[in-house]
Amino acid sequence: MRILYLDCSMGAAGDMLAGALLDLAPDKDLAVAELNALGIPGVVYGRETLRKCGIAATRLSVSVGGREEHEALHRGGHGHGHCEHRSLAAVMQIIGGLKLEPQVREDVKGVYEAIAAAESRAHGRSVGEIHFHEVGAMDAIADIAAFCHLLRRIAPDEVVSSPVHVGSGTVDSAHGVLPVPAPATAFLLEGAPTYSDGSVAGELCTPTGAALLKRFIRSFGPQPLMAVGAIGHGAGVKDFPRANIVRAMLGESAGAESGDGEIFELEFNVDDMTGEELAFAAERISAAGARDVSFAPVTMKKGRPGHRAGVMCPAEARGKVVTAIFANTSTLGVRETRCRRYTLSREIETVRLPDGQTLRRKIASGYGVRRAKWEADDLSEFAKAKGISLAEARIRLEAAKGEP
Repeated sequence: MRILYLDCSMGAAGDMLAGALLDLAPDKDLAVAELNALGIPGVVYGRETLRKCGIAATRLSVSVGGREEHEALHRGGHGHGHCEHRSLAAVMQIIGGLKLEPQVREDVKGVYEAIAAAESRAHGRSVGEIHFHEVGAMDAIADIAAFCHLLRRIAPDEVVSSPVHVGSGTVDSAHGVLPVPAPATAFLLEGAPTYSDGSVAGELCTPTGAALLKRFIRSFGPQPLMAVGAIGHGAGVKDFPRANIVRAMLGESAGAESGDGEIFELEFNVDDMTGEELAFAAERISAAGARDVSFAPVTMKKGRPGHRAGVMCPAEARGKVVTAIFANTSTLGVRETRCRRYTLSREIETVRLPDGQTLRRKIASGYGVRRAKWEADDLSEFAKAKGISLAEARIRLEAAKGEP
């Protein structure tokens, strides 16, 4: 199993998280070019290497309208010198117009909606009344879109984070001096393990960083047992006595085969839920940490048609998954079975065709087996562009590149 582990012992800001993923890219210049092709109005991405306590780290820079405005510049002070603002609806309209893959667009929207909800709670206003500073909004969109796009390219099976260091002291804001973590950040981090050891004065975790963790992290804790294959360092702008970086470690879970391990199977039956309700429940159960959710038709009491649900989840996610099951389905009970599983390891490779176009291909291997399958979204886009069927698209791609 492919694992991405984020070391947030110096907090998490949007640009630092995105910078850490950019540092993992085999071709960083190509990755920056892809980001600039997303079409964020007035935004230009760049990168530079900074040294933090002697460690070389990648900084993702963002200029808005020719002026560099980055969240990292304001860790420890979020004030801006402009007065224009955008509503959440306006921000969503901008996101809707970006050149993003469908899942990436949904992730970007979800992260920004989480920020708006936290700001709403902090200020005691409805989400519709929340307005974002114009440059700050574009800056956050840029950080969020970059992280979501780069994470999609890496395609880990699981993203794990260390407990989050939030810093200490106070932070200046447009509303006055606030305690660290700022109220919106604190709301976003509810349920996540956080700490402040007093060693760093200042805001280490920003609302954008907290919202990204909230969206993508399935579990928090020490680094899992894994064979690390690549390490990326994302740099913050400010200097502290400790290296101001987020470290991203990418690798395969360790074991006889990389995906082997223990899994828990949860089962329950329902006979009074519609297809739409089942689909929504599956989405929420997956978001709680389930690895797989499936429904099979069964005949229940008195000959009523129903569904048997099968949910696979790791041990550390059982509590959240069971809570999600009861919250989103009509079942009154859940059965649990502890299982040993054997799986093929998975990775994503980028294939460049003779005409320069790139597509992703999923590779599964282990136990003497190796299989390849084109990424469904990429295959679909290729078929649409050529005006051919999916079957014909597979034939052309295999002829152009060949089987692995």
